[in-house]
Amino acid sequence: MMNMEEIFRELDELKFELPSWAFSDAGTRFAVFHEEGAACNVFERIEDAALVHELTGCCPSVALHIPWDRVENWEELKEFAKEKGLRIGAINPNLFQDPDYKYGSLTNPSEKIRKKAIAHVMECVDIAVKTDSKVISLWLADGTDYPGQDDFRSRKKRLEESLKYIYDNMPEDMYLFIEYKFFEPAFYHTDIPDWGTSYLLAEKLGERALVLVDLGHHAQGTNIEYIVATLLSERKLGGFHLNNRKYADDDLTIASINPYEVFLIFKEIVFAWRDPELSDFAKKVVLMFDQAHITKPKILATVQSVVMAQELFAKALLIDENRLREAQKKCDVVEAEEALMDAFRTDVRPLLREYRRRKNLPEDPIKVFREGNYMEKRRRERR
Repeated sequence: MMNMEEIFRELDELKFELPSWAFSDAGTRFAVFHEEGAACNVFERIEDAALVHELTGCCPSVALHIPWDRVENWEELKEFAKEKGLRIGAINPNLFQDPDYKYGSLTNPSEKIRKKAIAHVMECVDIAVKTDSKVISLWLADGTDYPGQDDFRSRKKRLEESLKYIYDNMPEDMYLFIEYKFFEPAFYHTDIPDWGTSYLLAEKLGERALVLVDLGHHAQGTNIEYIVATLLSERKLGGFHLNNRKYADDDLTIASINPYEVFLIFKEIVFAWRDPELSDFAKKVVLMFDQAHITKPKILATVQSVVMAQELFAKALLIDENRLREAQKKCDVVEAEEALMDAFRTDVRPLLREYRRRKNLPEDPIKVFREGNYMEKRRRERR
């Protein structure tokens, strides 16, 4: 069992990446609901991300989505983020909103449209270079809605050729994260539907192509922690989009529905951190939030997510690994589960308050945000 000082040292290494798009108005399929004072441009989004980092101390980077976050002067944006105590994280191309992508982007039957999609990704590579980002995070909405709409093997070939061009023309120190999604917006088939397909594509491309796991992108009941363990062991896990869901890709705040699942996922990461053969790789895995705050205030919901993620990670740090391993060797199923549940049941909030106090951070970030009238100030400034 680790002591408090050891736990604090590991918490020092726990960093999250915030998504710029979490701070602006978002919509359901039926409507966009506006929040007064919500960020309206990328500079305001970075301001809001900086506030979350100021309150929590563990969110030093912000991911961008292009074209939503496009600016004329990328050096100016990079310096603005730096002044706010942040750096630019993953660059996310948008290959799902342009009308030309109705029948696919990198898999489209039209060579002209495929070239357009590739050009957009290469634009994002150029933006990454200008902002000192090292990650292109790629999610495709590509798929079909009806049997016979297109040929599966032809689409697979087009996708592989498109990705190979992108990968071969990226800087040698830049990574390509390939995200998968079980279904939606395509409903008959999705071109990258699961972690196996992402892994297959990444393996064919090379060492700098990795898999990105979104917690809401699986079939119901999927054992995500097993997928995480497998990808870690193969050194093919690039990062996460942390969220939660009840039914499909709900993009709810993390652990709002199933905190035990998140705890078990973090357990795999913690144990990989502590594995001498895997530690260097595992500590590079990017933990990024990807959530749609529709009914919750956006900044407050993000602070809440960070606090909850810290708590669950701290619980995973408390797992008595020796006790667990001994129980596993003896096939003592009850004792092995109890080793996990003892950590999960532990109230780590006092520990985290002490950790934050030592870091000169608010002991209760949610309370400080509420009492600080931060949103009232933003409403006045952005009105």
